[in-house]
Amino acid sequence: MGGPELERLINLFAKLPGLGPRSARRIVLKLLRERETRLLPLAAALQAVAESVRTCSICGNLDSCDPCSICAAPAREPKICVVETVADLWALERALIYRGTYHVLGGTLSALAGRGPEDLAIAPLLTRLQSAPPTEIILALPATVDGAATTHYLAEKLKPLNIPISRLAQGVPMGGALEVLDEGTLATALRARRLA
Repeated sequence: MGGPELERLINLFAKLPGLGPRSARRIVLKLLRERETRLLPLAAALQAVAESVRTCSICGNLDSCDPCSICAAPAREPKICVVETVADLWALERALIYRGTYHVLGGTLSALAGRGPEDLAIAPLLTRLQSAPPTEIILALPATVDGAATTHYLAEKLKPLNIPISRLAQGVPMGGALEVLDEGTLATALRARRLA
């Protein structure tokens, strides 16, 4: 096949989420066939990101400036949406409906994985809330056992601050057929029902 450089590149691509060795090989071949239009611009973009992107010291987002462009925007509503990961933050931003700020925890509480409150960005969140209390805290954590445990822990921890706390609704997704949903999702949807 190719030399050690090619094998190394294929192995690096294969470690990315959703890619295996075959997909990685196809990507590398495509990049090499279109060296000028794909490979070199990709290499330059990777270098630029490696040199300039950093973690926001306020919310934990990734950006080329600190504070990030979201935290620095003066028009943002004085709300804080607590999320597990930067990917969750980016997903909420793509929805174009929430205009407040965020706080990235960097994970969820997990007894099985040995992750406790000290392993998450909870202390910086508490400091942030005390120095500049928002009008609302939205707990936008995953609908998993660990996400529910983290939501409960944070709700209890934040109650003394007397700031309204909400969480994302859960249940039947748009376009979801009831027959293919799991029992937990259906039970949550029934419990969270509202008047039509």
